[in-house]
Amino acid sequence: MEDDHNEKSLETQHSEIQSSQGTTFMRTCLNGVNTMSGVGILSVPYALSEVGWSGLILLILVAVICWYTGLLLSKCMNAHPSIKTYPDIGKLAYGNKGKVIVAVFLYLELYLVAIEFLILEGDNLNKLFPNMSFKVGNLKIEGKRGFTLLSALVFLPTTWLNSLGLLAYISAGGVLASVILVLCVLWVGAADGVGFHERGHFLKWSGMPTTLSLYAFCYCGHVVFPTLITSMKDKRQFSKVLVICFVICSFNYASMAILGYLMYGDTVKSQVTLNLPIKKISSNIAIYTTLMNPLAKYAIILSPIVMAIEGQVFQYYKSKFTSFAIRTLLVMSTVVVALSVPFFGYLMALTGAILCVTASILLPCLCYLKISNRYCSFGLQWLSIISIMVVGILIAVLGTYVSLRDIINHI
Repeated sequence: MEDDHNEKSLETQHSEIQSSQGTTFMRTCLNGVNTMSGVGILSVPYALSEVGWSGLILLILVAVICWYTGLLLSKCMNAHPSIKTYPDIGKLAYGNKGKVIVAVFLYLELYLVAIEFLILEGDNLNKLFPNMSFKVGNLKIEGKRGFTLLSALVFLPTTWLNSLGLLAYISAGGVLASVILVLCVLWVGAADGVGFHERGHFLKWSGMPTTLSLYAFCYCGHVVFPTLITSMKDKRQFSKVLVICFVICSFNYASMAILGYLMYGDTVKSQVTLNLPIKKISSNIAIYTTLMNPLAKYAIILSPIVMAIEGQVFQYYKSKFTSFAIRTLLVMSTVVVALSVPFFGYLMALTGAILCVTASILLPCLCYLKISNRYCSFGLQWLSIISIMVVGILIAVLGTYVSLRDIINHI
């Protein structure tokens, strides 16, 4: 009895130590908002223009669905103390095959986001310095392609560092950048002569798949949610964290969408910064703020992929040169894709349709049903989950078709 008591005391002390070393509620909220406040905010005005003002209702719908699937993920995390990551959830639900499937979708999503960063840099630098070209020997490289290559060269050294993971969760810079971006766009419309005169449309059915895919991209923070839960002092408060994160991000996204659509209507581009008048200070601040975000996050985005590749290679051979080579080749591959498919909006919609919908909507539902043994447990929750999965499948199928069609038509 005394041994049992001592063992329980040690477990209690261990739990208290972990709790004291965990992340606070406020820090977790900042990390969560930072996770979802990425480059997607640039495209929400374009997403709204594709479907009209009814797109605001769709934005709220996608936010509610992704919030609920985030709760399902947290319940999966609570099912077993050994679960620390998203692939761990897949393994608990469906064994090693489930872990591999989740990891593949995770790494593909991160890989395409890294490509989006390069396209983003090329587009916005070309906006700041139009008609600029680069000469390498006898080869002349036009502006956008040249800036994409230049951005990759700047990003490359950051991928050689080994201590980047913590930056993804402790930096609130992404939150501040998103707020600054919205304020700058507001200033351009209110004080720099652009105005808010566009009336727009209420509903355009043809643009719905693209809009829903882009919204899914905006709320694709589920990959990081297990890490946030694991890091918390009090994991029971994660449901409150989710509410705060989704409310703040939805307000920010809706504000940007309304401002951009009122300012530019159906002429708004896939990145609203490309519409801004270049000679205005507020426009330049918005664009420079946009440019800094990929610089801070590119290496972090690629880091899990690098670790997975090195984990396989270093089982047989390990050296610093091999590590540098792997990271350099990975960056080069993202450059090749970015130069081959330089369509920011279409590629983001494709990423949202295939990968973000799968990782943020379908997999949480499937894993929860399996882990909780509720595949045949008919009821309100079962009906809600099945309905969400049907919506997710429709977005994935239609969004993928439309995105691929648009990309093929513009190549």
